[in-house]
Amino acid sequence: MKKISAPSKILEVIEAVHYRPAVSVIMPFEPKMSLKTELTHSLDLAADKIERELLENYSDEMSMLVMRKLKSIIKTLNFDTYKKSIAIYVSPVFEKVLYLDIPVEEKIIIDESFEIRDLVYSKKELHKYLVLLVSARDSRIYLGNSSTFVKILSKASESESSQNELPERVANFSDIAERKEIEMHKFIHQIDHTLGIILKSYNLPLFVLGTERILGHFKKITKHEGAVIDYVQGNYEDISLFALHEKLKPHIDDWKKVMQKNLINKLDAAAAKKKLASGMRDVWRAAMEKKGSLLLVEKNYMYAAERGSSDEIIYKAIEPYNKFSYIKDAVDDVMEKVLENGGDVEFVDEGYLKNYNHIALILFY
Repeated sequence: MKKISAPSKILEVIEAVHYRPAVSVIMPFEPKMSLKTELTHSLDLAADKIERELLENYSDEMSMLVMRKLKSIIKTLNFDTYKKSIAIYVSPVFEKVLYLDIPVEEKIIIDESFEIRDLVYSKKELHKYLVLLVSARDSRIYLGNSSTFVKILSKASESESSQNELPERVANFSDIAERKEIEMHKFIHQIDHTLGIILKSYNLPLFVLGTERILGHFKKITKHEGAVIDYVQGNYEDISLFALHEKLKPHIDDWKKVMQKNLINKLDAAAAKKKLASGMRDVWRAAMEKKGSLLLVEKNYMYAAERGSSDEIIYKAIEPYNKFSYIKDAVDDVMEKVLENGGDVEFVDEGYLKNYNHIALILFY
């Protein structure tokens, strides 16, 4: 069997000639973060489960043929990889291993064929988000998940509070109200600068909490509106972490809604920076040029196409199809290219991308 150390030729899996059963094993696989014995044990458990199901539904001969291939693959996996997951594909006449950059949930599929979309559907749903608490005295930024908060510190955030401690009187300002307004603007600018630094490291949904006055200032000044999922109004200067979790719970319970809003925010921000391709033909060109950072596709969207005069050009297929240039579903090809080149793929509900012709690609550059 030919091993590959990076996700490549995923399309080969989809178009492979194979006989049933087609077994797909998608699993977390981070040898640099986990013990080899733990990973091997998980794979052996998966193999045992597959063997039982094969013997129940297929002939002994066919089952044993597939199991020999699968066990051989498991024994020869690359434990020096820095990837996050693997996808193993095995049938009586086909076998391949893909090492991927995306975190996934374990999934075993025994079916008639292999589907690239199964990889995307198996992606691990990480409930992570940022919380910015702003008051007139200071600000705090937390990394939150389903159960805990961790305060994020930076040099900029550590200095914000001290810079906002003002003397009662400033000789150059006779109007105290005007002075406070100007200092508030300076303070919010400092916070927003720090937030920009943190968002570069943690590109996550953001919730901003503060009083009506503070949030009003923040909305006028921030350069990061595109990251904000929701504003939560109130005085939270002395709120406990438990109370903070309870306050945010109604806003994050529908995580799918949070993520889809976050994705649309990212699309809008990319469009404003002219780093977005939309519609199948433009997305195809950008993906073939290896520019794809994040591909967004409406569920069940498919696009039959024909190749143009170069690899970067396709047209919508019209019957009768030219068998030499026909592409059954160009969406699968685009997903393959984006994953192959270190990008990511997300599905959204039908209609979410109606303004982008059902498919959009955020570009690296």
